[in-house]
Amino acid sequence: MTVQKMTSDPQSAWALFRFSVIGPLFSCPPETGQLKAELMVLSKKTWCHPINGLPLTLGVSTLERWYYRAKANANPTQVLRKKRRSDAMSTKVLSPRLVPLLRAQYRAHSGWSIQLHRDNLATLVKGDPSLGEVPSYSTLHRYMKANGLHKHRRLVNRQTEGAMAAAERLESREVRSYEVEHVHGLWHLDFHHGSRKILGKDGQWHKPMLLAILDDHSRLICHAQWYWDETTESIVHGFKQALQKRGLPRALMTDNGSAMTSAEFTQGLSALSILHQPTLPYSPYQNAKQEVFWAQVEGRLMAMLEGEADISLALLNEATIAWIEFEYHRKIHTEIESTPMERYLDHPNVGRPCPEVSVLTQAFCQTVTRKQRRSDGTISVDGHRFEIPSQYRHLQNVTVRYTSWDYRQAFLIDPHSQTCLTPLYPQDKQRNASGERRLLCVSQSTTPAETTDVGIAPLLKSLMAEYAATGLPPAYLSQGEKE
Repeated sequence: MTVQKMTSDPQSAWALFRFSVIGPLFSCPPETGQLKAELMVLSKKTWCHPINGLPLTLGVSTLERWYYRAKANANPTQVLRKKRRSDAMSTKVLSPRLVPLLRAQYRAHSGWSIQLHRDNLATLVKGDPSLGEVPSYSTLHRYMKANGLHKHRRLVNRQTEGAMAAAERLESREVRSYEVEHVHGLWHLDFHHGSRKILGKDGQWHKPMLLAILDDHSRLICHAQWYWDETTESIVHGFKQALQKRGLPRALMTDNGSAMTSAEFTQGLSALSILHQPTLPYSPYQNAKQEVFWAQVEGRLMAMLEGEADISLALLNEATIAWIEFEYHRKIHTEIESTPMERYLDHPNVGRPCPEVSVLTQAFCQTVTRKQRRSDGTISVDGHRFEIPSQYRHLQNVTVRYTSWDYRQAFLIDPHSQTCLTPLYPQDKQRNASGERRLLCVSQSTTPAETTDVGIAPLLKSLMAEYAATGLPPAYLSQGEKE
């Protein structure tokens, strides 16, 4: 049996197959009167079907028709393609009365399947036969496809203005793949809800969440770690590790979750000169590279943990890091045609060195302004009272940076240069009850001057002399001095 190489296009596959059968008759033409004998020899052979690969035999009349069709044309493979149906790219005309009903039904229920649309049209026709004949499934499918009436994903509990605007934008604007030109030009950050539950210390089952930061150009995972929750504390904890491992990127893409848009995280990105590029609301396709990575996490990593009954968060993190470093980073990525590690190391890099830990800690804080209480030199932040050092007691309004999950990290900063002046500590009332107080460094400019007899003020003396120079009598009558 002769095997013909398959192609993805059925028309091209048939053309190449037919030409491979009769092609030898053109490269070595038969003698006069021997064509039929050659065709009979070809008809006795068994061929491989160009589409399904099954055994195939051909008749003499079929081979003769192919031969003369190819002989009469300068481009044999073009004329040997299968003849297109006369009704291709066309559909049976629906009843004029059914078309508006179908469109109205689609506008109200764009998430219905074609079969469900047909069943409801059949019910309408049954109630009113004058609407016309019920179209077949294939007819209705071709009509809806040709007119752009595609099935839409249902937005469960998301019939909001933003969700509807996102759905309309997705339908009206094209979606295209993209990639930045340099390593560290753009990072992607997102959380993934794990498929397996883990028993926590509280005796409850929880779904862990995987935080992953991915480099857009190389697809390298800058850092990945499982957490119990999707909070600002978790995202800052993981993102700082990514910065310490790989350096500072130029831009970061996240969704619009509360942790990604929190004051601590966004102000930290600004302090480190990292451009924050949040995706459009209800548009996860903009972060599709992360979605592809989640599929590998579930399809390979979690699949290899199916046989482990007792899974902890520590085990998950150990397995994830090992899988990323020794398989994902070293496996050929079909999109970039190289391993993520090779592309990360070999391609141009626009990253920056990561600053020291203290700078990162001070960066990922939110900035607030508070009025200092003059009585005891304290401020209140989220119900917690902090003491301001005495050397800054002259400031009426102070600028403070702090984290809402760890009040040990609070700093007094210069609002102009954004530099840290001193750490702040919560008020310790028990220690203050001891009665010990430090001496204040009082400057001479703020010390009240001692009162002395210096006479009449110069201004008043000048005014009195000016009045006396006028020669006018006193403007009052004296009662005389009492003895």
